[in-house]
Amino acid sequence: MTKATKLLTALPPPQRRRLVSLAREVSFPEDARIFEAGGTADRFWVIRSGAVSLTQQVTSVQRVTVAGLGAGDLLGWSWLFPPYQWDFGAEAFSPVRAYEFEAQPVLKLCEEDPALGLSLVRIVAEILAHRLETTRVRLMEQYGTQYRRRTF
Repeated sequence: MTKATKLLTALPPPQRRRLVSLAREVSFPEDARIFEAGGTADRFWVIRSGAVSLTQQVTSVQRVTVAGLGAGDLLGWSWLFPPYQWDFGAEAFSPVRAYEFEAQPVLKLCEEDPALGLSLVRIVAEILAHRLETTRVRLMEQYGTQYRRRTF
């Protein structure tokens, strides 16, 4: 498995500077809910420090962690695709510092600079592909172990 792509370091320096010019620094205390599945996805973050858990609501009272994110990771991609709603929830696992980007100014910048837009979409696609592969491996490990237990 390849190492996860980091959004800001994957962008060429001039494009990175243009994107970061739209960022604002934010922080979240430990255990803060950053967003909920089904909510409006109108922004995204690049984690500077700390850890975030992506969660899925399984029952009305139970959430499971589906992924953990840390420094340099992209938090949130649903802002890029209709219907612009979060697929998962996110919770600060520890105190978090991040760059926050509002979707509309970023999308406008991408229209003004198509090369930056293409780079951004390609990097987000690479990040999503990596996360999908990581999830696939975890599922194979989990269900492979359960299957072996039942057959022996």
